[in-house]
Amino acid sequence: MADEKFPALDPAKLEATRRALHAYSRVAGAWSRATRKKRKHWWHASLRPSLYGLTTGVIYGATDFEIELDLAASRICVRTCSSSFAERLTGQSSARVAEAVRNALLAAGFDKARAPGDDMADDDEHFGYSADQANLMHRAIGSVVAALEDFRAGIREEKSPIQVWPHHFDLSMIWLPGHKVPGQDPADEEYADKQMNFGFAFGDEGIPEPYFYVTAYPLPDALPKLALPAGTTWKSDGFSGAVLLYRDLVAMNDPAACLQDLWSTLLAAGQTHMAINE
Repeated sequence: MADEKFPALDPAKLEATRRALHAYSRVAGAWSRATRKKRKHWWHASLRPSLYGLTTGVIYGATDFEIELDLAASRICVRTCSSSFAERLTGQSSARVAEAVRNALLAAGFDKARAPGDDMADDDEHFGYSADQANLMHRAIGSVVAALEDFRAGIREEKSPIQVWPHHFDLSMIWLPGHKVPGQDPADEEYADKQMNFGFAFGDEGIPEPYFYVTAYPLPDALPKLALPAGTTWKSDGFSGAVLLYRDLVAMNDPAACLQDLWSTLLAAGQTHMAINE
């Protein structure tokens, strides 16, 4: 059904579409990174979930604009106060998408000197792109974001927005307990801020299917030894973190409740162990 939460995803059918949307997200992300003031942990360079897919959000300037990857309808949209442009996504190269976005914004009066370069785009065609798979991904993102919003609402310490990172095409939220890593320059937040990352990816070279992950920096000795909820394992090759495969989650009776259990268990352990210098 159209409103089914956590729809089943077939990694083999998903792959070509995932690669295409990853490439298109880098186009939108390049505009966020080039036109926003830098924020800590690169929060200015990410995308945000939207009702229809992923968006830069409104970027303010001489020409206010928004770029949205509409996964529900397989199109990329560029909106300003005076114009609206949309191009269907069919598996075309990200270079073609980047050119269309650039032309739409320049036509709306955007300052060419502030536009990003084309280093995030390439000429590879994405054969096998499927609008149906993109729509399934859209529904999965909505389900994950809804669960993550509920979890995020109960955290009193600082946390990031829920973001999609164009470089890896993963969705995540960072929890920041406020403690610093001993020996690191406090002004360099990338290495100085203790943090946990609660995320979801549609697959990558290390795990070629959709999965959830939770990582911690720096990693307390106690976390890999923690008793994890059913279906979750501790991964130590490639990266260190708790991993739950999406297909195992959707087989559970209440996927949203299982996610809350996983995230809450690891957050509680982080709150206990990351406040001290392990």
